[in-house]
Amino acid sequence: MKKTIFSIAAVAALSTAGVASAQAEQIVVNKGDTLWSISQQHGTSVQEIKDLNGLTSDLILPNSTLTISSEEVHTVVSGDTLWSISEKYGVSVDSIYKLNNLSSDLIIPGQTLTVKGSQAAAKPQEQAKPKAEQKKKAQVKDQNPAVNEASANAVTETSVKSEQVAKEFTVTATAYTAYCNGCSGTTATGDDLRANPDKKVIAVDPKVIPLGSKVYVEGYGYATASDTGGAIKGNKIDVFIPSQDAAMAWGKRSVNIKVLN
Repeated sequence: MKKTIFSIAAVAALSTAGVASAQAEQIVVNKGDTLWSISQQHGTSVQEIKDLNGLTSDLILPNSTLTISSEEVHTVVSGDTLWSISEKYGVSVDSIYKLNNLSSDLIIPGQTLTVKGSQAAAKPQEQAKPKAEQKKKAQVKDQNPAVNEASANAVTETSVKSEQVAKEFTVTATAYTAYCNGCSGTTATGDDLRANPDKKVIAVDPKVIPLGSKVYVEGYGYATASDTGGAIKGNKIDVFIPSQDAAMAWGKRSVNIKVLN
């Protein structure tokens, strides 16, 4: 933006906006286990385990029982996107991808998604469902504008790899909104993000990624390099997210980025 971009790197835990079916998963602690080793084994975080079990320290005892996930399931309805679902449940889009082994942004009404829980909880029949549903929906796409738009914007790793990728590398990604303190809401290339909150844009160091470049960002999707920022130097990017809470939930992470020709 024309003023220095305020990057939101803190991670906030958002309260669940709706009720989902839940099922607790528990384990018995073995000698030598730590919260870190358990979190890595079950695809969760140390903080989540502590929160679920009311722990105030990292000390755990052999033979004690720990709840490691409270799986929540969301049934997709018309108008849902991965982004809106991530905001509703206070999780990241990337975690929904991993929990359900998704390969695109396309989701189908009636599809069941695991939104919280370990990666092992993802159900094979649910992972396989989208491809069959995509084919079915493509045949009747004129009957559902929402499905048309989702299909047009769907990004798969296969489609990205078929593009002519100029370069691919790992960057540190934070998030920002159009309403941060000192932000104008207008990108370096003139996009008004307050008037167009659905735009997918990122802030970059123009020496690394030229302004105007089309990119694919892991966990974010297709976007345009339309902005800059005082703190965005080298292999760093800021992804634009309309909601401040959701931007905080994005946090700070390492992601793969593909710069397309």
